[in-house]
Amino acid sequence: MRFGLVLQTDPPAWSVVELMQRAEALGFDHGWTFDSCVLWQEPFVIHSQILAATERMVVGPMVTNPATRDWSVTASTFATLNEMFGDRTVCGIGRGDSALRVTGGKPNTLAVLERAVGVIRDLAEGRETEVDGTAVRLPWVRGGRLPVWIGAYGPKALDLAGRVGDGVILQLAEPLLVRWMVRHVRDAAEAAGRDPDAITVCAAAPAYVGADLAHAREQCRWFGGMVGNHVADLVRRYGSGSAEIPAELTDYIRGRAGYDYSHHGRAGNPSTDFVPDEIVDRFCLLGPPEAHLDKLAELRAAGVHQFAAYAMHDAVESTVEEYGRAIIPRATAPEFATR
Repeated sequence: MRFGLVLQTDPPAWSVVELMQRAEALGFDHGWTFDSCVLWQEPFVIHSQILAATERMVVGPMVTNPATRDWSVTASTFATLNEMFGDRTVCGIGRGDSALRVTGGKPNTLAVLERAVGVIRDLAEGRETEVDGTAVRLPWVRGGRLPVWIGAYGPKALDLAGRVGDGVILQLAEPLLVRWMVRHVRDAAEAAGRDPDAITVCAAAPAYVGADLAHAREQCRWFGGMVGNHVADLVRRYGSGSAEIPAELTDYIRGRAGYDYSHHGRAGNPSTDFVPDEIVDRFCLLGPPEAHLDKLAELRAAGVHQFAAYAMHDAVESTVEEYGRAIIPRATAPEFATR
């Protein structure tokens, strides 16, 4: 299993760069940031500095979207970073959530997302593609490579990831739900004539290393609220109690009254009082290192290749250090596969 670190681009920007540099030294392979230009600082400016400060770390947004940036701009940004630092970027992309809703917008359709994935990847890798009926190519790109990983929760988005994604980002760490999601992705890949084993599965969720479980829950309860935004969209689309969506994913939002994006992704978010302890425990990785290793073993068995740790709480540095000291070395050892 590989490991990523997910940070918000809060000022000062250099603190994000420094923590990513430290994370690489501790064994993290990927450095991810949120991409929501109103709520946080511009990620791609910070990505360039992360790449300059590291040697091997692969960097990307978790996740960008097809609306807040022109697709050609997104492709050119990735291609430029790759030309400067080698092919060390990955494009995490989804329909859009906070980046759009804070300005009164709404998520893109899956059809728009699918077109964006094709255009961004083609342009960033130097191929000619069609944009609004016009043939476009970035003439300066030579042999570029840009993996595109699609953020998904529902059946249609998971199918899309299986059909066209190089990877899929599952923003929760609940093994039962991960198994259901991975099965959708793999089935769609096979139906499209693709090799399902070639699709990288990334599970992303808060990780909090510490003995005080009650405190860790309170620090990570915000995540259930964030996931609840996407689940609410699924319930609107498929209906409450739909056989197409596991009840284990949807039942907990029945008490959800709304969501205030000014507290998005923050510990103490008042819009998450509907999230029970059970959901925090199921969706996140909490407790001492051994508890994290147990959950990681379950995720690996469910088909996960990378765990990306959300670090948005009051123990960011100590959790990163504990992962480097007590978790990553054991989870990347050959014998972990038989745990």
